[in-house]
This record gives sequence, structure tokens and C-alpha cells, in this order.
Amino acid sequence: MMGWFEDGWGMSGWSTTGMFGMVMMIAVWGGLIGLAVWAVARFTRTERHASSGLESPRTILDRRFASGEIDAQEYAQARRILESSGTVGAGPSPT
Repeated sequence: MMGWFEDGWGMSGWSTTGMFGMVMMIAVWGGLIGLAVWAVARFTRTERHASSGLESPRTILDRRFASGEIDAQEYAQARRILESSGTVGAGPSPT
């Protein structure tokens, strides 16, 4: 009975059916791995605010004071510096 199939495995060399099955398995595994990589990248990414680079110096200072990063003394000093440099409320300078 073993001699009925040429190599004993049911495929005679690289038949069309065997090749199609192998290509489909590679496609399925490639898709699953790609989906897993995408899911990990998508759900572990930290969100960045696109507008953070467009904030004025005063807005950044106000936000840092409101979040508690700086105290009232540091806030007042930084605000005086900004007012004296003429950049209060100004957006990013054109380059």
C-alpha cells in the first residue's frame, strides 16, 4: 500500500493542490502576524496632541501652572520674562 503514493505522503512532488495549500498557509499566517503587530502598535501607542507644537509660550506656561508643574513664584517670574520679551500670547515664530 505504501507504494501507491509516490513519496508515501500523499503528494507526488509539488502538485498544484499541494502548492496552493502551502501558499494559502503562508498567506494566513502572514495575515495573522501582521494583524497582531498592528494591534500591538495601535493599542500601546501614546497619544500626542498635534496642537502642542503650536501653543504660545503663555499657553504653555498657564498649562504648566494649572497642572502643578510650577508654583506661583515660578509662574510669576516666567510671566514677567515673557512680558518683557514681547512674546506673550504670540504663536510660534516663522522660520
